[in-house]
Amino acid sequence: MLTRSEKDAIITGLKADIDNAKAIFLTNLVGLKSNVSTGLRKNVRDAEGKIVVAKNTLFEKAAQGTAAEALLSGLKGTQAVAFAFGDAPGVAKALKELGKEQELVELRGGLLEGKVLSVADVKAIADLPSRDEMLGTLLATFNAPISALARVLFAISEKKADGGAVVAEAAE
Repeated sequence: MLTRSEKDAIITGLKADIDNAKAIFLTNLVGLKSNVSTGLRKNVRDAEGKIVVAKNTLFEKAAQGTAAEALLSGLKGTQAVAFAFGDAPGVAKALKELGKEQELVELRGGLLEGKVLSVADVKAIADLPSRDEMLGTLLATFNAPISALARVLFAISEKKADGGAVVAEAAE
């Protein structure tokens, strides 16, 4: 049994996480083996996130007066809350991928920038490319015109070099 001061500390920590998170996702982790759960927590941490399992009343008290109040009030059953501090699609993708492998894990909704998300919305976010994939695509897009210009200039120089050799042979 937790003491009142321990509960207050947990509520304060959860409130700070709610305020700092770009997105919040509800899921269930009950029944997972510890190594699977640890792997999920690592994947979420790599995506700049955090998973918290606590009593529903603690989630509800921490969410009072925040944008997450509608999402975290009146929860029933066992819940785990994933906070995305950086890469929201990356955290959602980690949860969705584990849900494909483990039938026990299911997405139950979420919150993104103050807007409550349905399960379908969370799955759509999980299907988005991660931040690193988006940055790679952007970089490739920026490099494409430069690469095309280099290929054209190289082709022109080769054509001139070939044409110069032909002219020299004809003169002999």
